[in-house]
Amino acid sequence: YKYLEEYTGISVSDISMSDPKVYSLFTSTEALGVTSEDIDSNTGTYCIPEFGTAFVRGMLVDCKPKNFADLLQISGLSHGTDVWLNNAQDLVRQGICTLKDAICTRDDIMLYLIHMGVEAGHSFKIMESVRKGKGLTDEQEALMRENKVPDWYITSCKKIKYMFPKAHAAAYVTNAFRIAWFKVHIPLAYYAAYFSIRAKAFDAQYMIFGKEKVKNKMKEIEMKNQKKEATKAELDMYDDLEIVLEMYERGFEFLPIDLYESDATKFKIDDNKL
Repeated sequence: YKYLEEYTGISVSDISMSDPKVYSLFTSTEALGVTSEDIDSNTGTYCIPEFGTAFVRGMLVDCKPKNFADLLQISGLSHGTDVWLNNAQDLVRQGICTLKDAICTRDDIMLYLIHMGVEAGHSFKIMESVRKGKGLTDEQEALMRENKVPDWYITSCKKIKYMFPKAHAAAYVTNAFRIAWFKVHIPLAYYAAYFSIRAKAFDAQYMIFGKEKVKNKMKEIEMKNQKKEATKAELDMYDDLEIVLEMYERGFEFLPIDLYESDATKFKIDDNKL
Protein backbone atom coordinates (compact mmCIF):
# COMPACT_ATOMS: atom_id res chain seq x y z
CA TYR A 1 0.00 0.00 0.00
CA LYS A 2 2.79 2.40 0.92
CA TYR A 3 4.38 2.13 -2.51
CA LEU A 4 1.08 2.32 -4.38
CA GLU A 5 0.03 5.41 -2.46
CA GLU A 6 3.46 6.95 -3.02
CA TYR A 7 3.32 6.34 -6.79
CA THR A 8 -0.26 7.53 -7.22
CA GLY A 9 -1.18 9.85 -4.34
CA ILE A 10 -4.36 7.76 -3.88
CA SER A 11 -5.27 6.41 -0.46
CA VAL A 12 -6.31 2.76 -0.58
CA SER A 13 -9.13 3.54 1.84
CA ASP A 14 -10.75 5.66 -0.90
CA ILE A 15 -10.98 2.77 -3.36
CA SER A 16 -14.48 1.56 -4.20
CA MET A 17 -15.19 -2.07 -3.37
CA SER A 18 -17.85 -2.32 -6.09
CA ASP A 19 -15.82 -1.73 -9.26
CA PRO A 20 -17.10 -4.18 -11.93
CA LYS A 21 -13.84 -4.07 -13.88
CA VAL A 22 -11.92 -5.26 -10.84
CA TYR A 23 -14.42 -8.07 -10.20
CA SER A 24 -14.02 -9.15 -13.81
CA LEU A 25 -10.31 -9.90 -13.21
CA PHE A 26 -11.31 -12.99 -11.24
CA THR A 27 -12.98 -14.59 -14.27
CA SER A 28 -11.47 -12.86 -17.31
CA THR A 29 -8.46 -10.99 -18.71
CA GLU A 30 -10.63 -8.47 -20.59
CA ALA A 31 -10.13 -5.59 -18.15
CA LEU A 32 -6.37 -5.85 -18.77
CA GLY A 33 -6.83 -5.46 -22.52
CA VAL A 34 -5.24 -8.83 -23.26
CA THR A 35 -6.52 -12.30 -24.18
CA SER A 36 -6.13 -15.41 -22.08
CA GLU A 37 -3.82 -16.75 -24.81
CA ASP A 38 -1.57 -13.68 -24.52
CA ILE A 39 -0.73 -14.39 -20.90
CA ASP A 40 -1.64 -18.10 -20.63
CA SER A 41 -4.27 -17.51 -17.97
CA ASN A 42 -8.07 -17.46 -17.92
CA THR A 43 -8.05 -14.83 -15.16
CA GLY A 44 -6.33 -11.49 -14.73
CA THR A 45 -5.12 -12.22 -11.21
CA TYR A 46 -1.40 -12.80 -11.69
CA CYS A 47 0.38 -11.40 -8.60
CA ILE A 48 -2.86 -10.35 -6.89
CA PRO A 49 -2.41 -11.36 -3.22
CA GLU A 50 -4.26 -14.60 -2.40
CA PHE A 51 -5.51 -15.05 -5.97
CA GLY A 52 -2.36 -15.16 -8.09
CA THR A 53 -1.10 -18.72 -7.71
CA ALA A 54 -1.87 -21.41 -10.27
CA PHE A 55 -3.79 -23.32 -7.57
CA VAL A 56 -6.16 -20.44 -6.76
CA ARG A 57 -6.51 -19.39 -10.40
CA GLY A 58 -7.77 -22.92 -11.04
CA MET A 59 -10.31 -22.46 -8.25
CA LEU A 60 -11.48 -19.22 -9.85
CA VAL A 61 -12.03 -21.02 -13.17
CA ASP A 62 -14.11 -23.72 -11.42
CA CYS A 63 -16.12 -21.36 -9.23
CA LYS A 64 -16.60 -18.29 -11.47
CA PRO A 65 -16.99 -15.75 -8.63
CA LYS A 66 -19.30 -12.83 -9.29
CA ASN A 67 -19.17 -10.78 -6.10
CA PHE A 68 -17.40 -10.16 -2.81
CA ALA A 69 -19.24 -13.00 -1.06
CA ASP A 70 -17.99 -15.47 -3.69
CA LEU A 71 -14.43 -14.25 -3.24
CA LEU A 72 -14.79 -14.74 0.52
CA GLN A 73 -15.76 -18.35 -0.08
CA ILE A 74 -12.78 -18.94 -2.37
CA SER A 75 -10.41 -17.36 0.16
CA GLY A 76 -11.73 -19.74 2.81
CA LEU A 77 -11.34 -22.72 0.50
CA SER A 78 -7.80 -21.83 -0.49
CA HIS A 79 -6.61 -21.49 3.11
CA GLY A 80 -8.24 -24.61 4.46
CA THR A 81 -6.86 -28.13 4.50
CA ASP A 82 -8.86 -30.84 2.68
CA VAL A 83 -11.61 -28.30 2.13
CA TRP A 84 -11.27 -27.84 -1.64
CA LEU A 85 -9.31 -30.72 -3.17
CA ASN A 86 -11.14 -34.05 -2.98
CA ASN A 87 -13.99 -32.21 -1.31
CA ALA A 88 -15.75 -28.99 -2.39
CA GLN A 89 -14.08 -29.04 -5.82
CA ASP A 90 -15.73 -32.37 -6.67
CA LEU A 91 -19.09 -31.22 -5.30
CA VAL A 92 -19.05 -28.01 -7.36
CA ARG A 93 -17.87 -29.71 -10.55
CA GLN A 94 -20.52 -32.42 -10.24
CA GLY A 95 -23.27 -29.88 -9.59
CA ILE A 96 -24.06 -31.34 -6.17
CA CYS A 97 -23.71 -27.91 -4.60
CA THR A 98 -22.77 -24.38 -5.64
CA LEU A 99 -19.96 -22.23 -4.28
CA LYS A 100 -22.52 -20.42 -2.15
CA ASP A 101 -23.62 -23.67 -0.49
CA ALA A 102 -20.21 -25.33 -0.09
CA ILE A 103 -18.39 -25.41 3.24
CA CYS A 104 -15.70 -22.76 2.80
CA THR A 105 -15.07 -21.08 6.17
CA ARG A 106 -15.60 -22.38 9.68
CA ASP A 107 -18.46 -19.92 10.26
CA ASP A 108 -20.39 -21.49 7.37
CA ILE A 109 -20.91 -24.69 9.37
CA MET A 110 -22.40 -23.10 12.46
CA LEU A 111 -24.66 -20.73 10.54
CA TYR A 112 -25.87 -23.46 8.18
CA LEU A 113 -26.65 -25.89 11.00
CA ILE A 114 -28.57 -23.23 12.92
CA HIS A 115 -30.51 -22.51 9.73
CA MET A 116 -31.32 -26.23 9.44
CA GLY A 117 -32.69 -26.28 12.99
CA VAL A 118 -29.74 -27.56 15.01
CA GLU A 119 -29.53 -25.84 18.40
CA ALA A 120 -26.92 -23.04 18.46
CA GLY A 121 -24.71 -24.61 21.12
CA HIS A 122 -24.52 -27.93 19.27
CA SER A 123 -23.94 -26.09 16.00
CA PHE A 124 -20.98 -24.28 17.53
CA LYS A 125 -19.46 -27.50 18.92
CA ILE A 126 -19.82 -29.25 15.57
CA MET A 127 -18.13 -26.31 13.85
CA GLU A 128 -15.26 -26.40 16.35
CA SER A 129 -14.78 -30.14 15.93
CA VAL A 130 -14.76 -29.97 12.14
CA ARG A 131 -12.52 -26.91 11.81
CA LYS A 132 -9.90 -28.57 14.06
CA GLY A 133 -9.95 -31.71 11.91
CA LYS A 134 -11.60 -33.90 14.54
CA GLY A 135 -14.55 -34.82 12.31
CA LEU A 136 -17.95 -35.73 13.75
CA THR A 137 -18.94 -37.91 16.65
CA ASP A 138 -21.72 -40.47 16.10
CA GLU A 139 -24.02 -38.27 18.18
CA GLN A 140 -23.23 -35.16 16.13
CA GLU A 141 -23.80 -36.99 12.86
CA ALA A 142 -27.12 -38.37 14.13
CA LEU A 143 -28.19 -34.87 15.21
CA MET A 144 -27.38 -33.50 11.76
CA ARG A 145 -29.39 -36.26 10.06
CA GLU A 146 -32.33 -35.63 12.38
CA ASN A 147 -32.36 -32.06 11.06
CA LYS A 148 -32.22 -33.21 7.43
CA VAL A 149 -28.65 -32.13 6.77
CA PRO A 150 -27.81 -33.78 3.41
CA ASP A 151 -25.34 -36.68 3.12
CA TRP A 152 -22.91 -34.70 0.95
CA TYR A 153 -22.62 -32.03 3.65
CA ILE A 154 -21.91 -34.58 6.39
CA THR A 155 -19.32 -36.34 4.22
CA SER A 156 -17.67 -33.00 3.45
CA CYS A 157 -17.40 -32.22 7.18
CA LYS A 158 -15.67 -35.54 7.83
CA LYS A 159 -12.93 -34.82 5.27
CA ILE A 160 -11.90 -31.41 6.60
CA LYS A 161 -8.65 -31.03 8.55
CA TYR A 162 -8.54 -27.25 9.06
CA MET A 163 -10.82 -24.30 8.27
CA PHE A 164 -10.21 -20.57 7.86
CA PRO A 165 -12.33 -18.01 9.78
CA LYS A 166 -14.55 -15.79 7.63
CA ALA A 167 -13.25 -12.58 9.26
CA HIS A 168 -9.71 -13.40 8.10
CA ALA A 169 -11.00 -14.17 4.62
CA ALA A 170 -12.81 -10.82 4.54
CA ALA A 171 -9.62 -8.95 5.45
CA TYR A 172 -7.60 -10.82 2.83
CA VAL A 173 -10.14 -10.27 0.06
CA THR A 174 -10.48 -6.57 0.87
CA ASN A 175 -6.71 -6.21 0.67
CA ALA A 176 -6.56 -8.13 -2.63
CA PHE A 177 -9.40 -6.15 -4.20
CA ARG A 178 -7.85 -2.79 -3.36
CA ILE A 179 -4.51 -3.84 -4.85
CA ALA A 180 -6.27 -5.25 -7.92
CA TRP A 181 -7.91 -1.85 -8.47
CA PHE A 182 -4.49 -0.36 -9.16
CA LYS A 183 -3.70 -3.18 -11.58
CA VAL A 184 -6.75 -2.25 -13.65
CA HIS A 185 -6.70 1.53 -13.40
CA ILE A 186 -3.08 2.61 -12.76
CA PRO A 187 -1.10 -0.35 -14.08
CA LEU A 188 2.42 1.13 -14.17
CA ALA A 189 2.19 2.07 -10.50
CA TYR A 190 1.00 -1.45 -9.80
CA TYR A 191 3.86 -3.12 -11.66
CA ALA A 192 6.43 -0.71 -10.22
CA ALA A 193 5.26 -1.52 -6.69
CA TYR A 194 5.14 -5.25 -7.36
CA PHE A 195 8.60 -5.49 -8.88
CA SER A 196 10.06 -3.26 -6.16
CA ILE A 197 8.64 -5.30 -3.29
CA ARG A 198 7.59 -8.78 -4.34
CA ALA A 199 9.70 -9.89 -7.30
CA LYS A 200 11.90 -12.75 -6.05
CA ALA A 201 14.17 -13.17 -9.04
CA PHE A 202 13.92 -10.14 -11.30
CA ASP A 203 16.79 -10.36 -13.79
CA ALA A 204 17.17 -7.42 -16.16
CA GLN A 205 19.13 -9.38 -18.75
CA TYR A 206 16.04 -11.47 -19.51
CA MET A 207 13.24 -9.09 -18.63
CA ILE A 208 13.81 -5.58 -19.95
CA PHE A 209 14.50 -6.29 -23.64
CA GLY A 210 11.03 -7.15 -24.92
CA LYS A 211 8.49 -9.92 -24.73
CA GLU A 212 10.17 -12.32 -27.15
CA LYS A 213 13.18 -12.63 -24.89
CA VAL A 214 10.80 -13.16 -21.97
CA LYS A 215 8.92 -15.91 -23.82
CA ASN A 216 12.14 -17.67 -24.80
CA LYS A 217 13.36 -17.70 -21.19
CA MET A 218 9.99 -19.02 -20.01
CA LYS A 219 10.15 -21.87 -22.55
CA GLU A 220 13.68 -22.70 -21.42
CA ILE A 221 12.57 -22.95 -17.78
CA GLU A 222 9.46 -24.95 -18.74
CA MET A 223 11.60 -27.52 -20.56
CA LYS A 224 13.93 -27.80 -17.57
CA ASN A 225 10.99 -28.19 -15.23
CA GLN A 226 9.53 -31.01 -17.34
CA LYS A 227 12.82 -32.85 -16.82
CA LYS A 228 12.81 -31.97 -13.09
CA GLU A 229 15.99 -29.97 -13.66
CA ALA A 230 14.75 -26.43 -12.93
CA THR A 231 16.23 -24.84 -9.83
CA LYS A 232 14.27 -22.97 -7.16
CA ALA A 233 15.77 -19.71 -8.45
CA GLU A 234 14.61 -20.51 -12.00
CA LEU A 235 11.08 -21.32 -10.82
CA ASP A 236 10.98 -18.05 -8.90
CA MET A 237 12.17 -16.29 -12.05
CA TYR A 238 9.40 -17.96 -14.03
CA ASP A 239 6.80 -16.46 -11.68
CA ASP A 240 8.28 -13.01 -12.26
CA LEU A 241 8.49 -13.59 -16.01
CA GLU A 242 4.74 -14.23 -16.09
CA ILE A 243 4.14 -10.75 -14.68
CA VAL A 244 6.70 -9.17 -16.99
CA LEU A 245 5.05 -10.79 -20.02
CA GLU A 246 1.64 -9.55 -18.90
CA MET A 247 3.03 -6.03 -18.61
CA TYR A 248 4.47 -6.19 -22.14
CA GLU A 249 1.20 -7.58 -23.54
CA ARG A 250 -0.59 -4.59 -22.03
CA GLY A 251 1.66 -2.27 -24.03
CA PHE A 252 4.14 -1.19 -21.38
CA GLU A 253 7.92 -1.34 -21.54
CA PHE A 254 11.09 -1.09 -19.44
CA LEU A 255 13.83 1.46 -19.79
CA PRO A 256 17.39 0.23 -19.27
CA ILE A 257 19.18 0.81 -15.98
CA ASP A 258 20.65 4.31 -15.87
CA LEU A 259 23.34 5.27 -13.38
CA TYR A 260 21.98 8.81 -13.13
CA GLU A 261 18.22 8.19 -13.38
CA SER A 262 17.53 4.80 -11.76
CA ASP A 263 16.63 4.53 -8.08
CA ALA A 264 18.74 2.25 -5.89
CA THR A 265 15.89 0.34 -4.25
CA LYS A 266 12.71 0.69 -6.30
CA PHE A 267 11.39 0.99 -9.83
CA LYS A 268 10.53 4.43 -11.18
CA ILE A 269 7.91 5.48 -13.71
CA ASP A 270 9.36 7.61 -16.50
CA ASP A 271 7.73 8.51 -19.82
CA ASN A 272 5.05 5.81 -19.35
CA LYS A 273 7.74 3.16 -18.87
CA LEU A 274 9.46 1.52 -15.89
